[in-house]
Amino acid sequence: MADQIVLYEARYPAAIITLNNPDHRNALSAAMIDALMAAITRAEEDRGVRALIFTGAGSAFSAGMDLGELRTMLDQLRVDESGSVWDGALRGEALIERVYRLGKPSIAAVNGVAVGNGAGFLSACDLAVAAASARIGYTEMKHGIQAGMVILHLMRLVGERVARYLLLTGELVTAHRAMALGLINTVVPSDQLMETALAWADAIAMNAPKAEAVTKSLMCKFSGQAIAMSMTEYTAAPHITDETRWGLESFFDKKPVPWSIKPS
Repeated sequence: MADQIVLYEARYPAAIITLNNPDHRNALSAAMIDALMAAITRAEEDRGVRALIFTGAGSAFSAGMDLGELRTMLDQLRVDESGSVWDGALRGEALIERVYRLGKPSIAAVNGVAVGNGAGFLSACDLAVAAASARIGYTEMKHGIQAGMVILHLMRLVGERVARYLLLTGELVTAHRAMALGLINTVVPSDQLMETALAWADAIAMNAPKAEAVTKSLMCKFSGQAIAMSMTEYTAAPHITDETRWGLESFFDKKPVPWSIKPS
């Protein structure tokens, strides 16, 4: 089990899906996303599963995209007239979109740090409970990476003023602050995290399944975020810019990014 990048546990009425790469802070690598997609399909097809609970192993829920994986593939990206095409970004967006539009309720049990696409992942879930030690932030631009799918869900949950603050400052907010902002539903001690998520799953199991599925579908249609990235002008695969390369180099070399240096 320890060598599986995603763990799947059927604990009626829930499927507990655990991101299991703690040494890399459960970063959303291509392998992690593929395994999550497979686990979601398994839960969707299991009539005994009434809710999906997502959580992380170790000290992080998810550190977002795998920057190490991105760095190694920079020179292998295909190129078009706009530069290096980053197809992998669409993979992460597809995961977030799928979680948001699941036919069964989803619960994020946020055990630790959730940043970038990791924060986007939890914001796409129907419900979110966080351990008091959790921290949430949208830090993509500090590495020269444009925020994409996370914007839609962040603005849907907290409104434009707060979304602009979180995206533009990249601040990591505490679990209690995230609850006050509307990013999560409640905060509990770490040892009560899964207990709370499972209690919510028990409550969900009391719903009539067909009525629940229709209601979830209607919530997506009526939501302020009823669109997908594919329905916006942001339809082509994102591109790796010079800023992205500089940001990754600075991150791994532990040196200041060029844009943080005061002009002479």
